[in-house]
Amino acid sequence: MTKRIGTALWRKSFTRIVSKMAKTATRAGSRVIREALTTVPENRKRVPVTTRPVSKERSEPGLTVGMTGARRYRLYKPPGVRGTESIPLIVMLHGCGQDAAALAASTRMNQIARRERFLVLYPEQERLANVQACWNWYEARSGRAQREADSIDAVIDQICLTQPVDSRRIALAGLSAGASMAALMAIRHPERFRVLAMHSGIATGLAHSSATAIMAMRGRRLVADALPAGLKLPALLIMQGSKDRVVAPVNSALLAQQWTAQSGAKAGVPRTVQRGARYPATITDYRIQGQIAITLCEINGLDHAWSGGAAGHAYSDPKGPDASGMIWAFARKQFAYAV
Repeated sequence: MTKRIGTALWRKSFTRIVSKMAKTATRAGSRVIREALTTVPENRKRVPVTTRPVSKERSEPGLTVGMTGARRYRLYKPPGVRGTESIPLIVMLHGCGQDAAALAASTRMNQIARRERFLVLYPEQERLANVQACWNWYEARSGRAQREADSIDAVIDQICLTQPVDSRRIALAGLSAGASMAALMAIRHPERFRVLAMHSGIATGLAHSSATAIMAMRGRRLVADALPAGLKLPALLIMQGSKDRVVAPVNSALLAQQWTAQSGAKAGVPRTVQRGARYPATITDYRIQGQIAITLCEINGLDHAWSGGAAGHAYSDPKGPDASGMIWAFARKQFAYAV
């Protein structure tokens, strides 16, 4: 009896020590990223969590278990969709300090999906993988970034098998760390995605560790790895705020340079667009044989927040222009080429 009690106490103590070690390691791995996020936009500081409005277009939770482990997600399916249909899918990756539900609420992408009839998938990062809920997009040398990308791919596989998804019309979008992870995924599987939309993201290959990720975010790394030759890249929409204090605005130009160097797309004449009291945006289209392959949208006055997002949410600036609407308009045009 005494021996059993002693064994049980030892096991309990051992489990507690291992758990503490794991948490410590996770915190250490994310510490530099967390420090970079200590200076956040004013609209982030003002948000009281208890006052967030609840979206009327609810997405349902789900779980995918695969070779790379389990991955939670939320899925929005517009009402009245039949199994015999074949409709587009938009995959949305949240940023640091967010989860799937927060991104859905702030971007209001579900409202557009209801009106235009497409599915919206929101994969979710685990806090045990990153205490700030950031996707570990920069951990490519260890393979961690690739494993996370594969786990998201497994969720997309499941949705494509169980929902009426048109595999020719899949778009991938993300904010901040979500945008950087989306870029990695699009380069690993360019045949899967027709569109990549990056809001406040970092070029792939610009960082390989926590320290170099911070340097890239602050605009101190200006040379990204060249993209593999021969890839047929998805169309790219880049959105970046000129007053972003987390991801330096220079990163949007680096992204455009990286993709044009690989694709050979040629820049058109930049134009400035402003509607009402919204922030003005400078838009540059890059074309291949007359077809838009890349659009760079530089939003003058926007901080590190989803442009045109719902009021009362973190990392969301309602002043606009409407990033969600821009993503769908860009994707719809590219989807038309696939039909």
